[in-house]
This record gives sequence, C-alpha cells and structure tokens, in this order.
Amino acid sequence: MAEEKQGHKNEKVGQVVSAKMQKTIVVEVNRRVPHPLYKRIITKRKKFYVHDEDGTAQAGDVVRIIECRPLSRLKRWRLGEVIRRAAQVETQPEELDVKI
Repeated sequence: MAEEKQGHKNEKVGQVVSAKMQKTIVVEVNRRVPHPLYKRIITKRKKFYVHDEDGTAQAGDVVRIIECRPLSRLKRWRLGEVIRRAAQVETQPEELDVKI
C-alpha cells in the first residue's frame, strides 16, 4: 500500500535469463529504437538484476519489474509480477536411454 502513495515507479517488461541465485533473478529487457544516423530500427537489450523474495520466477518467464531503492551493489529493481510462465519441458528416463 505504501507504494501507491509514492506515485508511479518506473516499470519494465522483460524475460528472465537466469534464476540461479538466491532471491535474485536476471531479466533481459529488449527495446527497438531507430539508429541515430541511419534511422534503421535496431534492437537494444539490457540486463537488470531483480530482487525476487519468494523465488517465484524461473528462467524463460516474462515478468514485470519495478524500480526501487538500491538493495545491493547491482540490484535496483524488484519483481512486480510474472506475466507469462515459460513452457516446462519434462523428459522421461526412457527417452534418455538411461539404465535405471
């Protein structure tokens, strides 16, 4: 509720690239901008370190991140919501030709 009183925070939507750390995910945000000289549309991307308290996001998920106070040397964003889950692929032991 306290966030609503402070006004609008900067928000971005991106894809989770890594979720191997504890309470931290790496989110890649893509944006399309015209080249300053040639005016051709190019894709720029940037990685953000995001605080994920509950560890809900997995690699491949599309998430919304919200700007917040600095939480560590690299983390200045927190996880807002998981917009779309990544497809989970499961393999059966028979498919891997592994003797059990």
